[in-house]
Amino acid sequence: MIYPIVIYGDPVLKKQAEPIKKGEPGLDELIRDMYETMENAHGIGLAAPQIGKPVRLFVVDASALDDENVKNFKQVFINPEILDEGDEEWKYEEGCLSIPGIKEDVFRPKVINLKYQDENFQPHTEKFDGIKARIIQHEYDHLEGVLFTEHLSAFKKSLLRGKLKDISQGKLEAKYPVKVFHKKK
Repeated sequence: MIYPIVIYGDPVLKKQAEPIKKGEPGLDELIRDMYETMENAHGIGLAAPQIGKPVRLFVVDASALDDENVKNFKQVFINPEILDEGDEEWKYEEGCLSIPGIKEDVFRPKVINLKYQDENFQPHTEKFDGIKARIIQHEYDHLEGVLFTEHLSAFKKSLLRGKLKDISQGKLEAKYPVKVFHKKK
């Protein structure tokens, strides 16, 4: 099932997601649906809050990137926790399915150490670097209620204010189903 992507302005994107318990009903189906939704939207990562599910889960499939280092990087991350980050940061242009049409350079640590569970709830502690670390940090931020635009300078944020307002009001173009939040009056 393809879910609509929750768009900037929806409160679910600003909430800290809840842990998932082993044996959660429907989890396998949710993971399949998230991959299908992400692929339909031509994304490389998708966090559960982006489809309106405030749980600590994201999926990654970076095979579409023209980068040998991530050709086979397809993975499920349940209840992830960043244990530490390297000191060296690097800049890379990021975009987000929940903020269509906006891409900006974001500085992030080049290396992270992550504790997580896979789709079978097997625990892992793993070091990721480069583009893998970046994708994970971007999706992890979604679980913390943080969007990539929050990593931008105050000046950049002020330049984007109008575009973000338009997106939150549904004035956007996306080649995938979206869900715009409408405040109750």
